[in-house]
Amino acid sequence: MRFARFTLFLSVFLSSLSMANAFESEQQRTYSAQNAQETLRIISTADIDVFEPIIYAFQRQNPNVNIDYVVASSTELMRAIYEENLPFDLAISSAMDLQTKLANDGFARTYSSEATDTMPGWAKWRNQLFGFTQEPAVLVISEADFLQTPIPTTRDELIELLRNNSEKFDGRVGTYDVRTSGLGYLFATQDSRNTEAFWRLTEVMGRLNTRLYCCSGEMITDVASGKIALAYNVLGSYAASRLHNTAGIVIVPLDDYLSVMLRTAVIPSEANNPEGAGLMIDFLVGLKANTDLSASTGLPPIDKEALQAESAMRPIQFGPGLLVFLDKMRRETFLRSWVNSITQD
Repeated sequence: MRFARFTLFLSVFLSSLSMANAFESEQQRTYSAQNAQETLRIISTADIDVFEPIIYAFQRQNPNVNIDYVVASSTELMRAIYEENLPFDLAISSAMDLQTKLANDGFARTYSSEATDTMPGWAKWRNQLFGFTQEPAVLVISEADFLQTPIPTTRDELIELLRNNSEKFDGRVGTYDVRTSGLGYLFATQDSRNTEAFWRLTEVMGRLNTRLYCCSGEMITDVASGKIALAYNVLGSYAASRLHNTAGIVIVPLDDYLSVMLRTAVIPSEANNPEGAGLMIDFLVGLKANTDLSASTGLPPIDKEALQAESAMRPIQFGPGLLVFLDKMRRETFLRSWVNSITQD
């Protein structure tokens, strides 16, 4: 009997140790329900302060569901699901290409409901990948640095501005480090498809000792503090939410085009509570009907009318095309070119 108890203890200990070492998380919080009967384990790239209003609203409708919410980068989320097969019930990410790979390679469950059946076809894929926000990549600038300087409205104007004012902007431009940021890599590869100006812009930024970041939040903070004058390809939803309590930043949606990311939810194949995950997906795809919740989170819901009204918006399309730049050789080639451009001596 002692041996059986010891074996059980050892098994649980090793299991928890394995999970602890599986990936690097940034934040974790458990939201206990009043009449808890089940737990929904979510791994997400959305910060707790962004997603928390959604959790509380979901629990008001589902008071029997505890939620364990873990925040990780998109690459660490991929590692947790794709490499470690950890039993998260729902994976929410801004990296559409990595989420597509999860579904394409058999790491996602199929799900359908009345709520998902009403979604536009372009906002979901194979009934395994569900978009619930549409978030553009924007330019964020320091208001103080552009009092006497024209604000660029296109990438060509941005290139000209940086070239003609190299002393002013040296060391004061920011963008993603696409080697480590899954969302940054997604936006960069989409830029390379959409315009030849991307590589010219990257080379110009490279000559200005551009600062490289993991995420939008840090770029916005440094723009607001005056540490940098502008940040390129910042997630517009995060910038908009910061505008409410952060002075000195201006959001610039570039007129030539706006890459629009769809934040997505996937039910991993190893989920222990796929039914609870399905309830959360239904809740998320219904965000358009809950304008107060969308406003409090700063997450714009899927809205085809808004896309049609703004011709510059280019939603990133689901499908095998998103997997092209995840090919090992293609990725290495892209990163080599990017590093050579952005880290000039």
